[in-house]
Amino acid sequence: MPTLSEPKRRRHLLGSSRSIRGLLERRWLVVVLALALTGLGAAITGLLFTGGINLLKDWRLELLNDFPAWVVLPALGGFGGLLSGWLISNLAPAAGGAGITQIMGFLRHRAVPMGLQVGLVKLVAGIIAIGSGFPLGPEGPAVQMGGSVAWQMSRWLKAPAAFRRMIVAAGGGAGIAAVFSAPIGGFIYAIEELLHSARPVVLLLVLITTFSADTWADVLGFLGLNPGSSGLSGSSGFQLERAYTPLVKFLPIDLLYLIALGAVIGVLAELYTRYVLAMQRQGNRWFGDRLILRMTLSGLVLGCVYAALPDTFHNPSELKHLIAAGKADVGLALASFVVLFFSTGLAAGSGAPGGLFMPMLTLGGAIGLACGIGVEALTGHVPTTYVFAGMGAFVAGCSHTPISAMFLAFALTKDLLILKPILVASLMSFLVARLFNPNSIYDRQMGMELASEERMQQRINRHRRPFTPPPPPSGPSGGIN
Repeated sequence: MPTLSEPKRRRHLLGSSRSIRGLLERRWLVVVLALALTGLGAAITGLLFTGGINLLKDWRLELLNDFPAWVVLPALGGFGGLLSGWLISNLAPAAGGAGITQIMGFLRHRAVPMGLQVGLVKLVAGIIAIGSGFPLGPEGPAVQMGGSVAWQMSRWLKAPAAFRRMIVAAGGGAGIAAVFSAPIGGFIYAIEELLHSARPVVLLLVLITTFSADTWADVLGFLGLNPGSSGLSGSSGFQLERAYTPLVKFLPIDLLYLIALGAVIGVLAELYTRYVLAMQRQGNRWFGDRLILRMTLSGLVLGCVYAALPDTFHNPSELKHLIAAGKADVGLALASFVVLFFSTGLAAGSGAPGGLFMPMLTLGGAIGLACGIGVEALTGHVPTTYVFAGMGAFVAGCSHTPISAMFLAFALTKDLLILKPILVASLMSFLVARLFNPNSIYDRQMGMELASEERMQQRINRHRRPFTPPPPPSGPSGGIN
């Protein structure tokens, strides 16, 4: 893609900041209202998404109590892939895939369809796919849904292009904040990955949007839209919710162990990135634009694979809890890593509307737990921060966003003592992964999409007949009548 020279880039950024400041001076109340409503929209869609997934997951587990897994899981996987693929193909083709690359493409001035229709199709199709057994996470769709809501707000506001890009990125960060209860993580992700900007006015507006999304999520949970998820109490107000409360002991020797863990996970994260991309390329080669067939077959295969596994693997949420709480043994941790490594790559390669952050967190936690048990067996030392450091390191190695990865893993514990261990492992993983390739998994996915579009255009041009203008009419002597 063409890049701006440094002087032009500075003039562009200066002009963008001035246009946003001008809009704030003229219509500051409307802008603040748009940001608050964007946060509300991201919170509603994020909570509906996670609530819908949990509802289908509970129904799937109930069916497994009454019928054999080899019947339930392939049938649900195939039907869920069929229905989700049909919705995307017929209503909003831009709603397929993780969702993050679509927002990144829009922010890099590509013609990416946006709007409420894309967000709603993403919501319903994602709930069906993940709820029926595709082992993906809600964060990628939450980014795209939040960005779609923000885009619609900017259209209603008739905002300039610079503000539209900013609010779309803020909406994407708000989706992360609502799903993970991580406003700082959503804010950092919008700046670090989506906008690549540190202009003060942009930081302020993104901060307002992501924190409003997290606040709205707490309020909506308290009102009963997503029971059990609220950090808001009727008696004591807003509370600090912690999914896990590990015992954190960070000794000087742990620095060496964390650096070693980050190096190992950096290599594994790069292998995972290449595997996911290879599965997507292979899916494109085999199926092309036949998304319905592609997702149906992938759902059937995933259902058959999980039906052959022990019952522990039939509930991804419980498996993640066992790993994060450190209750899994080394065999289960390694088995979880292998199963999720291959199954999530297959699911992502199918074009299903689901994200990879949640699987990455589980993959990193499983390796961190296995390495921690190994270190304890060899040395007698127990590195208590390995699980969450592994989570952040795996996300950092794949996404190349170590600060965002640190805050996403931190959001599970809300313990400030664990920030430094996560950062050490995440930075090391990021540096090791960059030695293999300077681009993140999402940058490489965008490159694949651009190459695919160029090949398609070349095929269209190859079969298109060149236009030959008709000869001018001539008289008997060759002149014009």
